[in-house]
Amino acid sequence: MSTTTFPACPQCGLDNTYPDGDLFICPDCAHEWSAHAAHQDMDDEDGPRIIKDANGTPLADGDSVLLIKDLKVKGSSTVIKKGSKVKSIRLVYDNGDHDVDCKTEQGQFMLKSEFLKKA
Repeated sequence: MSTTTFPACPQCGLDNTYPDGDLFICPDCAHEWSAHAAHQDMDDEDGPRIIKDANGTPLADGDSVLLIKDLKVKGSSTVIKKGSKVKSIRLVYDNGDHDVDCKTEQGQFMLKSEFLKKA
């Protein structure tokens, strides 16, 4: 990695990142991540992608998860409440930002793993 090229933000995907000590910072979404983790992610591009929850625990198909924050459903007045348990998730590896497919009491949704924790 050259000193003038920094990785894109893993949360919002924008390239406007900068280093701060051992961290990279995205000024657009305020996401911070370690430079070591960014370097590992670049090395692991050839291997299978591991989807992790908000605590860093790897998720697998069929796991049960809990929501860690209220999520508003785009285009609707529906809210999926914090603490809702979702059973039998299915992981999606299409490089989109929503990587968990699941069925809740409100319907079927695609969720970001960063808002889930393994139950």
